[in-house]
Amino acid sequence: MNLLKSAGLTNYILYFIIYLIVINLIGIFIMYIDKRRAMYGRWRIPEKTLIIVALLGGSIGCMFGMKFFRHKTQKIKFVLGYPTILIAETILIVYFLVKY
Repeated sequence: MNLLKSAGLTNYILYFIIYLIVINLIGIFIMYIDKRRAMYGRWRIPEKTLIIVALLGGSIGCMFGMKFFRHKTQKIKFVLGYPTILIAETILIVYFLVKY
């Protein structure tokens, strides 16, 4: 942590980075779980939940999980939705970094 503070990163940026790592790991994990459940015909994670995780900052993890596990790759909602969410999130992050 001292290394990060000496690099000029404040605590809230560090917490935000940790949050992004965790939410993206969750995104990968839920894509894996949903794929496994689809393979075995079991109860699935609702698509709304997958989109919400992406909207909460997990779009990179969801996209990685989608590609790596070959899950939801035929659904336009996810093929176009995840990158669109990622672009919007990136614009917001850059905006707040520049403004503050």
